[in-house]
Amino acid sequence: MKVVPHAEEHRAAVEAFNGRMRATGSRWGFYVDPVPEWLPKTPGGKVWREYYVAVDDEQAVRGAFALKPQEWWIRGAPHMVTDWQGPVSEGSIDARFAPLAIRLIRDMVRRWPALYSWGHGGGDRPMVQILRKMSWLIHDTPFCLRVLRPYRFLRRNAYLRTSGARRLALDALALSGAGPLGLHVLQAALRLRAGRRFSARAAPFEQFGAWADRLWEECRGEYAAIALRDAASMNAIAPQKGWPRVTRLRVEKGAATLGWALVMDTRMQGDARFGDLHVGSIVDCLAHPRDAGEVVAAATAYLAGRDVDMIGSNQAHPAWARGFAENGYLVLQNRRMFVASPGLQRLLEPFGETARGLHLTNMDGHGPHGF
Repeated sequence: MKVVPHAEEHRAAVEAFNGRMRATGSRWGFYVDPVPEWLPKTPGGKVWREYYVAVDDEQAVRGAFALKPQEWWIRGAPHMVTDWQGPVSEGSIDARFAPLAIRLIRDMVRRWPALYSWGHGGGDRPMVQILRKMSWLIHDTPFCLRVLRPYRFLRRNAYLRTSGARRLALDALALSGAGPLGLHVLQAALRLRAGRRFSARAAPFEQFGAWADRLWEECRGEYAAIALRDAASMNAIAPQKGWPRVTRLRVEKGAATLGWALVMDTRMQGDARFGDLHVGSIVDCLAHPRDAGEVVAAATAYLAGRDVDMIGSNQAHPAWARGFAENGYLVLQNRRMFVASPGLQRLLEPFGETARGLHLTNMDGHGPHGF
């Protein structure tokens, strides 16, 4: 078995691999096109994606993974840090290939020692168990949720409506008015408890420019660990055309630029978690940590104007989680796992201190693929 860069010559083999996975009911597969739609490598770029496939002697693809190298600033110094996606292998459907997942993880670490992923769904997942045994760092981070239209949220959220009894209970809460009222009261109480008033405004823009570079230079030192967010990198991560389709918001208070946010509003149809909800998401953001609440407030107001049913955001930095709470969001702890290789863990030590200044959003992972 060889692990090699994905190339045009592997396209048919990847299609066959995906077919074998689908035939067993697996929802996993890999990218047929060897050139990433999002973040292809460009000369001088400081963030890109690259694909690799595991090929056997018969040239059949048996597994694959994606990597996203990007410059990070850790304690004031630049380092190349890499997000990984996958690995996906036939080991999940055929015991003959069970050892392949570990082989692929080791190959990723060999290529980019400072490796991480952010997601995984829960500590009981097989991949998380493997990483624990390999002495990877595992750090839980929260999910921030604001419900703007509680009636629709209760009646259309597929994640909550997993049984007949639950559907009946949620419908009763929605139709009686008790559920919507309870959510409104809870979120209002969170805002009142914070005791803060926000007045910044968000306006869409097309390109990150010199103002974004100035903001990056001014606030990067406020974070212990953060991926590069200069104008060039952000124009690559959030392009004007193509995928992902995000709205760029510049957040200002008076004549001052406080920060920016990337947001999405998506009308779901039959989604496994969100059913038919109109979902708003804050998928990236940057500001001085002290201004997090202002940026969240402005982005929330923009999405509310788009008539979304709910807004969600994955966050890691305590100041940003606090900024969401100050805006009436429920901060649900331990909903997403940041896992780091021993090589990255060494760069982040002492991690207890670094965790208080670690900034992660959806765009630091595989892109805005939900929450």
